[in-house]
Amino acid sequence: MSNKITYTIGELAKQFDITTRSIRFYEDEGLLSPRRQGQHRIYNNKDRVRLKLILRGKRLGFSLAETRRLFELYDADNSSAAQLEKVLELIAEKKASLKQQMEDINVLLTELTGLEQRCQDELESVRTTTKKVVSSQESL
Repeated sequence: MSNKITYTIGELAKQFDITTRSIRFYEDEGLLSPRRQGQHRIYNNKDRVRLKLILRGKRLGFSLAETRRLFELYDADNSSAAQLEKVLELIAEKKASLKQQMEDINVLLTELTGLEQRCQDELESVRTTTKKVVSSQESL
């Protein structure tokens, strides 16, 4: 009997709180490669770690293509220096992208704040005008 830990698709789905359909999608994308036992998928610890990395990368804003690049690098070259250089390159790219998004968001927030203030001013003006009209009609 092998003491190698394996998982079913349902176990992984439950463990990571995702659907089995998501796991099958990652498999279709070539990011996971479980062995088959008849109709059943049998995932090993490498698959579990990869799924964990896929989900973590997703939370951090990495695309599946970027995650795939990391996996391909790992599969092709187990040199930790090459892996770390690639990870650092991806981190630098992601940081630059996030900084640009932050700048874009800040510009948009400034524009929205200005628009909000103009709308509030206009609304106050409309309300004041309406009150004056109603007041003058009542005095007649």
